[in-house]
Amino acid sequence: MKTIFTLAFVIACTLGAFAQDDTNNDQSGSVIQNLTPSKLIGKGQVDVKWFNNLFTQTRNADVNGDVSAVPRGNFFTSTLDFFYGVSDNRRVSIGAILEFRSNTVGGRGAFDVFSFDGERGSARSGLTSIAPSIKYVPFSSLSSFSIQSSIVIPLINSEFENGVFLDEDAFVLQNRFFYDLPLGTSKEWQLFFDVNTEYNFGGDLVFTDDGRSNGSFASNSLRVTPGAFLSYFPSSKFTAQVFAQHFQLISFNEDGFEQDLTAVGAGAKYQLTESLNFEVLWSYFARGNDTGLGESYNFGLRYVL
Repeated sequence: MKTIFTLAFVIACTLGAFAQDDTNNDQSGSVIQNLTPSKLIGKGQVDVKWFNNLFTQTRNADVNGDVSAVPRGNFFTSTLDFFYGVSDNRRVSIGAILEFRSNTVGGRGAFDVFSFDGERGSARSGLTSIAPSIKYVPFSSLSSFSIQSSIVIPLINSEFENGVFLDEDAFVLQNRFFYDLPLGTSKEWQLFFDVNTEYNFGGDLVFTDDGRSNGSFASNSLRVTPGAFLSYFPSSKFTAQVFAQHFQLISFNEDGFEQDLTAVGAGAKYQLTESLNFEVLWSYFARGNDTGLGESYNFGLRYVL
């Protein structure tokens, strides 16, 4: 369970960093430089994002934050976001998010997640959820603030099979709050803030005799993940960034557990064409309580038509 919440935090880090590309309204610069998370696409435009995250873990922190070594666990998440602009004033977009996962445990190699072998007791993979979503700018006077709301619908029947976790078997209400601002007047520096909240509605987790599970271990819990990202543009087509992000788990069950985790990282983006951007990101999970610790490696493509 500690590793599972770590995985949720990894995904939040990835999406938070990748969220900073949007459609270009300012023809004097580039897409990655001028467009911020709050700037939605125009009516009739399509925004497609493909994110890939590989998290590998070899350490664990107990409830007091003391770290010990554990057998390597690996968690790969591939997310496809599709949004369509429906507002003349660029204030509303609708879409959906698909998520595919491949996990291996028990000391297997980091790249075994790409074998998709389904080995009993050490590997699972599959399409795990779909999330109808809406992104909107709530205040016309504050164009640099936007919200993305999603209902995550599980597509799996069991969180655990033979001791291997795949994804949460529960509905999740997710709200992400984006705010950004330039630093100075030269467009060389940008600061971006992201607060992600997720409420899990799952029922209590129960294991059956065949090694499968029913319900969700994360029932009636709230995950809150604030983060800050600083970007520098040596040119209009290239940016480097650093970030810090924190994760806090709040349980509303009497037998639930509390958990926290902090990560730092760096990344880069390059504008390949007028519409296509490529991004890479690395993050290090520096500290935590009652959680797994490791590193994540990410890459993504985004295309706006």
